[in-house]
Amino acid sequence: MKILVSAKRVSDPNAKLAVSTDGKWIEGDVEYVMNYFCENAIECALQLVEEHGDIETIALGIGDSDETARFIRQGALARGIDRGILVSADEQTTDSDLIARIYAKVVAREQPDIVLIGKQAVDGDSNQVGQLLAEYLGWPQATFASKVAIEGEEVVVTREVDGGLETLAMTMPCVITADLRLNEPRFAPLAGIMKAKKKPLEELELDDLDLGEAKPKVRIVKMLTPDGRKSGGLVKDVDDLVGKLRGEARVI
Repeated sequence: MKILVSAKRVSDPNAKLAVSTDGKWIEGDVEYVMNYFCENAIECALQLVEEHGDIETIALGIGDSDETARFIRQGALARGIDRGILVSADEQTTDSDLIARIYAKVVAREQPDIVLIGKQAVDGDSNQVGQLLAEYLGWPQATFASKVAIEGEEVVVTREVDGGLETLAMTMPCVITADLRLNEPRFAPLAGIMKAKKKPLEELELDDLDLGEAKPKVRIVKMLTPDGRKSGGLVKDVDDLVGKLRGEARVI
């Protein structure tokens, strides 16, 4: 059995970001972390290996060559993933659709039984790649997974929905997107960090994947820094408060 997992780096949600002067991207010394949902996908793959054995795991990262390679090694291979694949691409211009098409081409090369990816990236928050990938592959999918189990020839997934929990049984191959409640990602041990340096990491260019005319369908028009929080004001009495809520805030 083979499992392909996502290993995407994202800008640190807790860092203060500066928008470039042209409003197209962020600039300065940007701090990056492994996407939280990808960490859950990686941990899920490792737990399935521990439970069933004889499963090869591969981490896929797409983006800047050097930095993405570092995150694949430190965030996936050091935790226990067997090997990595890096697809060099411009992170400023790739959109969810192009990422899904890249995944589809890698899936065609690797022929995994399960594709386990984070349900979304915490920077773009699009939540589209898993669903698009399943459509392009024609595979069954289970999104927002909070529990994953392999039972015989099927994968049983408990997923979080608006009304509570839903349990699905899917035949393999299939696509699963991981939610935060799926597990608690492990830390990479020192031995794992050392071993990760020697684990295989294949580097590919977009031209290697025969994407044809596939191009991004979404472009960034402009990015803006959110307005700072405005200071509050004092009211004389309840009538004054009600008047402001009605006339200025228009909430009642």
